[in-house]
Amino acid sequence: MAKKVTTKKENTQEAPVVDAIRQLDVDIAVEKRLVALYTLQTVDSEIDKIQIIRGELPQAIQDLEDEIAGLETRIQNFKNDIAETNQKMANEKNEIAEHTEMIKKYQKQQDNMRNNREFEAINKEIEYKDLQIQLCERHIKEANAHIKEVGQHISAAELLLENRHKDLDAKKDELDDIIKETEKDETRLRAKSEEQEQFIEPRYLTAYKRIRGAARNGLAVVTIDRDACGGCFSKIPPQRQTEIKMHKKVIVCEHCGRILVDDDIAEKAKAQLEK
Repeated sequence: MAKKVTTKKENTQEAPVVDAIRQLDVDIAVEKRLVALYTLQTVDSEIDKIQIIRGELPQAIQDLEDEIAGLETRIQNFKNDIAETNQKMANEKNEIAEHTEMIKKYQKQQDNMRNNREFEAINKEIEYKDLQIQLCERHIKEANAHIKEVGQHISAAELLLENRHKDLDAKKDELDDIIKETEKDETRLRAKSEEQEQFIEPRYLTAYKRIRGAARNGLAVVTIDRDACGGCFSKIPPQRQTEIKMHKKVIVCEHCGRILVDDDIAEKAKAQLEK
């Protein structure tokens, strides 16, 4: 049997067909990659929303717990202050008792004085003790006023503490309810996120996570919105938009580094999620 001889002309004619098939394969691969990236972004954004809802409550709970701890410390300090003041008052009362005893002693001694000089000396001691008693009484009066004032501070702090405990219990109950409501959705979304990651090459996945981590809103893959980047809102030239719509390669925003996709990719990603 005669063998067919492939001519140079035939090879030349087949080459464009092979190249077209290869190019088609590359385009499909890029498009799948872009769809997977945008799908992953959509899922991760939904997870972010759940985390934001929870994130505000744990912070509010932490703030309340810190405030409660501060109030408890303040109340304890007030009580310590009152205890110290009461101890000072007890000391002042002891001094008054001692001064009173000394006055009685001096008064008895006056009855046995032999001359006016000794009488005057004892009388001055009595006057001095009277002044010390008056000073102690003034200290006691000031201490009582201080205790009354601190007591008012304690009452106000305890009322505030009671209200904060109620607020804390309410916030904890609210967080528990949200966790129960969103736990199922979050589990489903995380499974979907892990599923999409399997369709993305490691280098693109690493880049995605890096961009997402650096972005305030967690957006690493965005669509074109009004001829601008959906992440930083910088204008995208028409030629660049055309390249994005061709799905031949992964294109990033020249200003913020986010991955750019067109509405066609977004629609395919939406269809992917609805499956």
